[in-house]
Amino acid sequence: MSTSNGNSNSARMKTIFRSKTSKALDRMEDPRETLDDSYDQQVKLLQQVRVAVADVATAKKRIELQGEEMGARYQRLGSQAAEALAQGREDLARAALERRAMLEGQVGQLQSQFASLQQQTAQLQERERRLTDQVAAFRIEKETIKATYTASEAQVRANEAVSGISNSITDVGSSLDRARDRVAQMQARAAATDELLASGALTDLTAAPDADIERQLAVISAQAEIERQLEAMKGGSSAGGASAQPGSGGWTSIGQARPAGQA
Repeated sequence: MSTSNGNSNSARMKTIFRSKTSKALDRMEDPRETLDDSYDQQVKLLQQVRVAVADVATAKKRIELQGEEMGARYQRLGSQAAEALAQGREDLARAALERRAMLEGQVGQLQSQFASLQQQTAQLQERERRLTDQVAAFRIEKETIKATYTASEAQVRANEAVSGISNSITDVGSSLDRARDRVAQMQARAAATDELLASGALTDLTAAPDADIERQLAVISAQAEIERQLEAMKGGSSAGGASAQPGSGGWTSIGQARPAGQA
């Protein structure tokens, strides 16, 4: 049982490790660089094939020159044999023909090598042609993929930038809301402290000395004036000079002291 659990944990660890490694490689690997490396390898292979084609062509040319030289000697030995026979030198004619026969065997071997090299040259040239087409097609596809990847990468950066701006705008809006709340709180607090100062619940340290007594006396005087006006109204007179009398100056006389002797 413990062995089974150990194997299970080991398999899970391997899976996690492969997953983490794959993600790390994805972050590190740039597909554009990978494509460029693959293209460079194919170009190197193409260069190797071209070098092989050149080597085989050089060998074939060397054999061709050697064959032409042997062919000229073959023709010369035939002419020498005919001339020797015409001069009655059968022995020389026989020697020339023997050498010609030996040379004919060598020429046959050279012809076989030349035919083999021709076949190799044709095969290598066909491979070079196909490989050249493949490399050209791969290059076009490589550049297309690179351009697409670059455009997608730029779009991702632009989207991330827009997302960042949106988040910033959201943060600014939240900051403005918090600032408005703070301003409203401070305004409410200022109004409350004004009311407390006016009621005397708080002491205004910046006010003049004995200002609280003067404030209370002013309140008492205002109440006394109201009581006086109320009594005057009960007696049938005007509101103790609180309202303007006709021809007495209109609104400019409101609140002014009544002339002596008037009720």
